[in-house]
Amino acid sequence: MAEVVSPVPGAGRREPGEVGRARGPPVADPGAALSPQGEIIEGCRLPVLRRNQDNEDEWPLAEILSVKDINGRKLFYVHYIDFNKRLDEWVTHERLDLKKIQFPKKEAKTPTKNGLPGSRPGSPEREVPASAQASGKTLPIPVQITLRFNLPKEREAIPGGEPDQPLSSSSCLQPNHRSTKRKVEVVSPATPVLSETAPASVFPQNGSARRAVAAQPGRKRKSNCLGTDEDSQDSSDGIPSAPRMTGSLVSDRSHDDIVTRMKNIECIELGRHRLKPWYFSPYPQELTTLPVLYLCEFCLKYGRSLKCLQRHLTKCDLRHPPGNEIYRKGTISFFEIDGRKNKSYSQNLCLLAKCFLDHKTLYYDTDPFLFYVMTEYDCKGFHIVGYFSKEKESTEDYNVACILTLPPYQRRGYGKLLIEFSYELSKVEGKTGTPEKPLSDLGLLSYRSYWSQTILEILMGLKSESGERPQITINEISEITSIKKEDVISTLQYLNLINYYKGQYILTLSEDIVDGHERAMLKRLLRIDSKCLHFTPKDWSKRGKW
Repeated sequence: MAEVVSPVPGAGRREPGEVGRARGPPVADPGAALSPQGEIIEGCRLPVLRRNQDNEDEWPLAEILSVKDINGRKLFYVHYIDFNKRLDEWVTHERLDLKKIQFPKKEAKTPTKNGLPGSRPGSPEREVPASAQASGKTLPIPVQITLRFNLPKEREAIPGGEPDQPLSSSSCLQPNHRSTKRKVEVVSPATPVLSETAPASVFPQNGSARRAVAAQPGRKRKSNCLGTDEDSQDSSDGIPSAPRMTGSLVSDRSHDDIVTRMKNIECIELGRHRLKPWYFSPYPQELTTLPVLYLCEFCLKYGRSLKCLQRHLTKCDLRHPPGNEIYRKGTISFFEIDGRKNKSYSQNLCLLAKCFLDHKTLYYDTDPFLFYVMTEYDCKGFHIVGYFSKEKESTEDYNVACILTLPPYQRRGYGKLLIEFSYELSKVEGKTGTPEKPLSDLGLLSYRSYWSQTILEILMGLKSESGERPQITINEISEITSIKKEDVISTLQYLNLINYYKGQYILTLSEDIVDGHERAMLKRLLRIDSKCLHFTPKDWSKRGKW
């Protein structure tokens, strides 16, 4: 759910004198806790008291992002270093450890390409270690290690064999004649994803593991879409950049500023639920000061007060999302919504989703997208549970652009149901698909779990013929599941199923994997029934206008 950067040996280690990279800040003089004006300034780093999941006190290192004064009492907005941004919060002065504080170092203003001086304040994590400067050492930088195989293009999917080369699958553990233990590279959710590439391939060779990063060709650009390209929103020379050529929602982290790094909505009331947003969302500025933002759960329009919401509900005749209901089984329904025909609803849905998605960019041009909203039905109507969006035309086989299960419905199986539905649509379209990268940490876990369960379900369902081991190819798994071949291979490697035995690649299923899969499938009660799907794919490339 991505390019893997292999660090040079020693790149991840921290030097004793390195500033701002250690887990805990260095002890400073208590008198240095305040600025010359007698105030804690933005950019400072210091330990902050918080409660962890075990309800125990801890003092993680945090950075002060903003300071505000309410009725003479100062509040500090802190981001916990090495923690997800959704844990950021406002804290009081009593929770700060002023004896261990780190001030940002001022950087000299340097001219940029367009001739304007750079004035962004220095941050401890951007500082060059003093020890490295004094010794004249060159800092190690991450490099990409690409493992290439001298094979035809159609055989590069599996190193050492063709995609259609049969892989033996056995439910018993096969002997491994290699002296080294196979290692599988796991991409950490917190690892910054620099570009969209195939997952890492790790194969032992001479007692060591080597990473293979297969670079994908650049995006093909269309020439008739409006908007701004998320990869080049601002040109380096001040000249406006070209219009956005794809419907991609990947966020460009280089344009983050102090405003978008902070949550701006305190609380959202949606139907019978009150939600605490995780991230920034560009709702109108006048609404960010309200204690509660009220949303209509059917049309998702926002209001300033409960009275405004009640007045709106007397006029709103919607009891389900606008669009076509293409699936219904029991109380679960899916609605297909065209971003061009239902712009207002689509924009309001994106605003709500941005409160819980950090790796995506919000565009008000929703024309290139289709939205699939999952709802739960009761006597009052169809209540939104989650959704995913996809491009009408994707040049990179993306079947999901954004995917979200609202917090009140998380950990109940709805996330996998959304993922399964997206692949069910791909099956009807006769395509293989993959989600747009990067995925959030929760999205990565959900997709990896879905891929594992789906592939294991197929492997365990294979039957042997004439006493021989059952055989299946990577292409066959991809065609059955509509999961892209790169995702199939990365999942098999993640599960450590691929082994080289007697001159061929085999899949070995241990008893632990089989038992774990069976237990997981017993808990997975919600499944998509293809018989309840009423969906006709459209060829958007032949339409003059979406």
